[in-house]
Amino acid sequence: MKLTIQSHVLRDAINKVLSVVDKKNSRPILTNCLIKSHGQKLELIATDLEVSAKIILNAKIEEEGSFCINTKNISDILRELPNEDLMLSVDKNNLLNLNCKNINYTLLVISADEFPQLNFQNQSSEFRLKTKQLAHIINKTSHAISTDETRLYLNGIFFQMTDSKLRSVAIDGHRLALLDTNEIMGENKFLVDGVIIPRKGISELKKISETYTDEDIAISLDDSFMFVNARDEYFLSIRLIAREYPKYQTVIPAKTSNKFHIDRNAILNAVKRIKILSNEKTNGIKLNVANNVLTISTNHPALGQANETLPIAYDGKATEIGFNAKYLVDSLSVFNDTDVTFEFNNELSPVVIKADDLPEFLGIIMPLKL
Repeated sequence: MKLTIQSHVLRDAINKVLSVVDKKNSRPILTNCLIKSHGQKLELIATDLEVSAKIILNAKIEEEGSFCINTKNISDILRELPNEDLMLSVDKNNLLNLNCKNINYTLLVISADEFPQLNFQNQSSEFRLKTKQLAHIINKTSHAISTDETRLYLNGIFFQMTDSKLRSVAIDGHRLALLDTNEIMGENKFLVDGVIIPRKGISELKKISETYTDEDIAISLDDSFMFVNARDEYFLSIRLIAREYPKYQTVIPAKTSNKFHIDRNAILNAVKRIKILSNEKTNGIKLNVANNVLTISTNHPALGQANETLPIAYDGKATEIGFNAKYLVDSLSVFNDTDVTFEFNNELSPVVIKADDLPEFLGIIMPLKL
């Protein structure tokens, strides 16, 4: 194999697939990136067998070929090279010669035959989504993905078609984030019952949405995988979580008897301030809701206490609700700079957070017993 490519182009592509590489080193070949050329295109593929990424680049190919190379090692080398033409060639001794200006490396490579065969497409079930819609989904819901490895079914975002809308849900047992997305191009039978996209796959999807702004991407599914194609040059294959998602609808109150309105920035900043003196384990704070006044407070036995009062629109029954301050900050952070509405029934019931300028989104936080 022999080719020429700009060093920064190859560097950017390697860095995109690097996050997919198997860090646990369960199989040595999975620490490698497969590089192969055909025509005037260069393909880079990396996988941990759960999430796989493929990037196709333009290059000046003189001789076609393929090889595997340690992904982190080549990434480290490329990071230090100047932005100049980079020449790659593999000799008969299975050594990669890498030349950039007066810089030369000779690197050990592995046969491409050892790399696993991967699939990146299932065109029979394709639908399209704009990258800005994908970014919106991830930004609004990913904070509620569970990190509890014992409950694998909560370690991702649930996608489901409901009433011609794409519904995205994340739950971690303490909070829920739900977003409905309109204007989905195409239907998909696998989304009728819904699929769970794992946290690592969500991270790679976010990377695609940041690479291509406001473009269409093709998404297809089969029983086990989600396939993503961005502009026929950036591909993902994501193994779905093969579990049944919990009945999230049961967490959403059918009706609420109390609610108050407040400026989002005012309560967000106040919670951040009061959180400083909260218990390190529980992050517990109290919200006391009374006639047009909200009092946020906490008491730390070793550090002291803090409270702050804010004006609100409320004329219901006085209620004191405990919260994990971190969960409250995360939930409030997804809203825009506007008024938010807190809806609840009592101090032990789920608290719903909404905003008029984001009618497609619903946030829920479970109260904390203090």
